[in-house]
Amino acid sequence: MERSIAYQKAFRLAVKIVTYCRLLRDDSKEYELARQLLKSGTSIGANLAEANGAISKADFSNKVSISYKETLETKFWLELLQEVNLIEDSLYQEIYSDSDEIAKILFSILKTTRINKT
Repeated sequence: MERSIAYQKAFRLAVKIVTYCRLLRDDSKEYELARQLLKSGTSIGANLAEANGAISKADFSNKVSISYKETLETKFWLELLQEVNLIEDSLYQEIYSDSDEIAKILFSILKTTRINKT
C-alpha cells in the first residue's frame, strides 16, 4: 500500500516528537507536557492511517479532520514549551514548521473532500 505524502510527513513528525519527548522527560523531568505533546503529535499519523482504511467518504473526511485538529493541538504544546524555555529554538522551529506544513496539507484535503461532497 502506498502511503500519502501527508501520512509520510506525519510519520516523520511523530518520530521527531517521540525522540524529543524522551529527552524532555529524561532531562527536564517534564512528564505531563511530554505526554500531551506525545499524544497529539503521534495521533496525527495514527488518524491518517485510519483514514486510509475509511469505509466511506464521510469516514475519510472525519479522520482527516481529527488529524488536522491534532496538528493544531501539537502546535499549541510546542508554543507553550517554547514560551517556558523547555525546547531549543532550532528544534521548535523545525517541529513547528513540520506541523504547520501538515496542517496546511490536511486543511486542503478537507476543503476538497467537503466541496466534492456537496
